[in-house]
Amino acid sequence: MAGDRERLEEKLRSARARLARLTDDFDDVVAASRDTNADDEHDPEGATIAFERSQLSAVIQQTRVQVTEARAALIRWDSGDYGVCERCGQPIGAERLEARPTASQCIACARTVRR
Repeated sequence: MAGDRERLEEKLRSARARLARLTDDFDDVVAASRDTNADDEHDPEGATIAFERSQLSAVIQQTRVQVTEARAALIRWDSGDYGVCERCGQPIGAERLEARPTASQCIACARTVRR
């Protein structure tokens, strides 16, 4: 389990780096659309720019969630709660933590939340 903290830290670093790149890309798309006369509604290129902006926004939001989850997992690690289901208090299986190191719930509790 000692390697889990390093994996979490790497996951956080990776997500932060990705977020920075995506944010730069989004800023570039916004700047490019500002510098053109593209009318999103009537210009064929405008629809492409709007779609790209929308796609980047969605991926940025997903990446922000990953950053938040990694931070929360590190806080649980530091408090000694990492690997313990925050809902039922039972251990989270090693296989689940291997597949999803930021998991905060055991599989049984995660399934009941989704329903």
